[in-house]
Amino acid sequence: MAALFRRAMDFLYLSCVIVGCTALVAISAVIPWAVFTRYVLNSAASWPEPTAVLLTIVLTFIGAAAGYRLNLHMNVAYFAKKLPPPLQRATDILVQLLMALIALFMVIWGERLVEVTWYNTIPDFPSLSVGVTYLPIPIGGVCLLLFVIERIFLGVPPDPIGKHSEAAPFE
Repeated sequence: MAALFRRAMDFLYLSCVIVGCTALVAISAVIPWAVFTRYVLNSAASWPEPTAVLLTIVLTFIGAAAGYRLNLHMNVAYFAKKLPPPLQRATDILVQLLMALIALFMVIWGERLVEVTWYNTIPDFPSLSVGVTYLPIPIGGVCLLLFVIERIFLGVPPDPIGKHSEAAPFE
């Protein structure tokens, strides 16, 4: 059962990475287009800025869940690493429980935000519901919660890239 759950989390992680990377690439394409239309064509397009904001929401919440899974986020572990091993484990459990609390907050209040704004529209995209644009918040919260559960019960997942060495700068 643990191996099946780990494989499911690997798939979820890969999905989050693909979605986050796609959003980042799209942002990287949309912003230059906005600059081009504004300064070269002297006719600024209205859609690039809200599109970039919406893609940033996707990147932030879905991509952050993926980054959390492999501990790629910023953290301050200096004092925790100075503790004896049993207290390090207790501190890690406390951190995971606090992260689960944050994930639950994202799921519950994000879902309420989606529900409240579902019938509102974005002026630049009248066919797009504002609620749809907030969907990455509860989705990212669910992903984050699953990754926290994985970490509590199965431990830190193995790095899919594996160990690699950096070449010395002046070789």
